[in-house]
Amino acid sequence: MSQRERVTTLGAASAASPHRYVLYWMQSSLRSTWNHALEYAVHHANTRGLPLAVVFCLTPDYPDAQERHYRFLLEGIRETAAKLADRGIRLQVVAGDPPQIIAGLSRHAALTVLDRGYLRVHAGWYRYLQSHAASPLVQVESNVVVPVHHAYHKEAYSAGILRPRIQPLLQHFLQPIPEVELKNSAAIDVEDFLSDIRSIDTERVTNPDYISGFFSMDSVATAVDCFSGGELSAQQRWQDFLDRRLDRFHLDRNDPAAAGSSLLSPYLHFGMISPVQMALDARECGSSEGVDVLFEELIVRRELSCNFTTYNQAYDSPDCLPDWAVRTLAEHAGDPREYIYRYEEFALADTHDPYWNAAQNQLRKTGHMHGYMRMYWGKKVLEWSKTWQEGFATLIRLNDTYELDGRDPNGYAGVAWCFGKHDRAWQERPVFGKIRYMNDNGLRRKFDIDSYAARWNDDQITARSK
Repeated sequence: MSQRERVTTLGAASAASPHRYVLYWMQSSLRSTWNHALEYAVHHANTRGLPLAVVFCLTPDYPDAQERHYRFLLEGIRETAAKLADRGIRLQVVAGDPPQIIAGLSRHAALTVLDRGYLRVHAGWYRYLQSHAASPLVQVESNVVVPVHHAYHKEAYSAGILRPRIQPLLQHFLQPIPEVELKNSAAIDVEDFLSDIRSIDTERVTNPDYISGFFSMDSVATAVDCFSGGELSAQQRWQDFLDRRLDRFHLDRNDPAAAGSSLLSPYLHFGMISPVQMALDARECGSSEGVDVLFEELIVRRELSCNFTTYNQAYDSPDCLPDWAVRTLAEHAGDPREYIYRYEEFALADTHDPYWNAAQNQLRKTGHMHGYMRMYWGKKVLEWSKTWQEGFATLIRLNDTYELDGRDPNGYAGVAWCFGKHDRAWQERPVFGKIRYMNDNGLRRKFDIDSYAARWNDDQITARSK
């Protein structure tokens, strides 16, 4: 069973028709193991003697989703369906509007279980279900170590506020998640209960010709080959990180020329790996500076981002910024800028700066950008945009379009950080005001940044000469 602090009752309606199943809407936790919501649903199906219906809703028009996002997601769906089948659980994938589908299926459910996402689109889905679900509605939070509302009851304005509230809770929440065997494995076909539903064959879900019959997209960010979606790829990358990079993580994580990152942010974004598992596995490796830094990024910083998007609904606009940041940026709005670029120039990595271009090229080609370069990348868009508000919008659009983990609390917090969020005032300077500044001299002083630039700036994508 899941820890009680992870469980929130969203509605207590009771279906009038005979209860045919327990329904688990798997949406944000796309994995067959280390999943509190799944195990909670299995347990309650067993206690009621009912089969379990697990449903994933594929949204053809999910905000800002591109071909690379859909392919990564579909690869994960296919793999999770196969792994759930090994447990005697069927994953059914349907296309359409998620809350309407789940509300319809809840009419025959003894209980409807949801996992948890942290963006406005997710909150809108949950509000709809609170009004329209015909069964008891329970949400189980499994994509963070410490549940957001339990960690802090309002927006935390810095990591320094959230850290001391999370750290004492880790011992309680870092616990293994036992798998519960499903007792009633009777097949449930959701098409029998909702007439206008469009089911998708999970074995063919990654076939472009098949899936194009359900939706089509005019995609700017095409699929990438360096990341494969799914639990197996996530576990392989995670084990490789534990074996080869954890011990030096505190030394190598900020170096763009070193292979020090875990590369797991896309998998965390889609719920293909559990942060609880990752933290427990890392802790078993023993105490080290690498483990300490991993915990800071995986738990404190990542959950600060979830706190941000939960409590600040303006997370993707300048309205999310602290007053001091808005004030200092406004005071310097008229400062002359040495360079000004349009969105299209940024997107094509067509600036005067080979290091910035390399970061954008890495993002375009792989769906990933090195974490330290993300900070430099964001700071320079602020500096080279006509207005700081335009720079904010450009970063949101670039991040959501090209990052595999775009449209994520971490991404929104990262963009906002470039404009002063979760930070403090620094020495005042032109354009930035008191916002923290970064420049290319720092890159050259700290890293072999020219080798990074040479790797990603090829002949096909030429930058202006400096």
